[in-house]
Amino acid sequence: MIATSLPPLDHLVALSDEVGVIQHALENVPNRSTGYCTDDVARALMVVLARMRIVPRDARAERLATAYLAFLADAQLPDGRFHNFMSYERHWLDDVGTRDSNGRALWALGYAMRYAPDRRRRVAKALFEKALRALEWLEYPLSEAYAMLGLAHAHSAAPSPAYAAGLRLLGARSLERLAASSDASWTWFDDAMTYDVARQPEGLIRAGMVLQHRPFLDAGALALDFYEKIVLENEIFVPIGNAGWYVRGGQRARYDQQPLEAAAMVDAELAALDATGNLAYLRAAQAAIAWFEGRNSEGIVMAHDGGCYDGLGSGAANRNMGAESTLAMLSAAYAFALRRHATRVAAVP
Repeated sequence: MIATSLPPLDHLVALSDEVGVIQHALENVPNRSTGYCTDDVARALMVVLARMRIVPRDARAERLATAYLAFLADAQLPDGRFHNFMSYERHWLDDVGTRDSNGRALWALGYAMRYAPDRRRRVAKALFEKALRALEWLEYPLSEAYAMLGLAHAHSAAPSPAYAAGLRLLGARSLERLAASSDASWTWFDDAMTYDVARQPEGLIRAGMVLQHRPFLDAGALALDFYEKIVLENEIFVPIGNAGWYVRGGQRARYDQQPLEAAAMVDAELAALDATGNLAYLRAAQAAIAWFEGRNSEGIVMAHDGGCYDGLGSGAANRNMGAESTLAMLSAAYAFALRRHATRVAAVP
């Protein structure tokens, strides 16, 4: 049970090399032709840093953390933005990456500022400060939610008026979107729920916690509560599928369900638990992590030997285990492990 154990790094190590993490796999074999991307390297950096918080002096995690941080440093452009796609031959394939990949880079660097050991924190901070120049450019709701998560970590690590101002700016925009889009039957930030859905309420909740700003907390919790009503069916997590998503007034897609939705749900629910103390959020987080373990609409176990299947369809799973899916599973498992670790530490007299 990944909610009560610590999945190994074996598959992530297999997907990784001295450059970064290979995007996709053929079952559990890295598909090198797909190259690397900032999206996955940012996620991977946070995963190995989380593991290092649980298992100090984990040599493989230490090595990977250095490689991933070096990738982000190389990806950063002079104006602070980041490339996203790199070929296996180490050539950048874009002029500038997507706004979501730039938001994820900010998120990972903020996390590294808070949790990376030794000098890597200083490197992460230098990259983060440079990346803030492009904060206004992010523009899209999800990209800004990722940036809020990074700013929340950065401000917790090194409180700064600039970080607080960034959180207030992005939090206010998120609040405005929620107010403009919501009515008696719909409490969300726009007219569709698509990808990595729970990150938007999580961003508001974490911004509210760091700033001690109740309106952000309350709005984030309200949106998360609405999302729960859509994706929790008899205490089973059924994320919105990518074959059509969920457009306001239409039918929500049930397939294909993506692992990163379960990871986002875990993080958002645990953030809400920290903010409110309401154990209902813990139960929702447990339902989300159980999705990996086979407590899902198809009864299929998704997590295997440190990797995770790429998607859940009707009666079957995509048996390829790429980086995004594997990192989602590891992230969710390590989030629960960190909670257990913190509880044990607090119990020591």
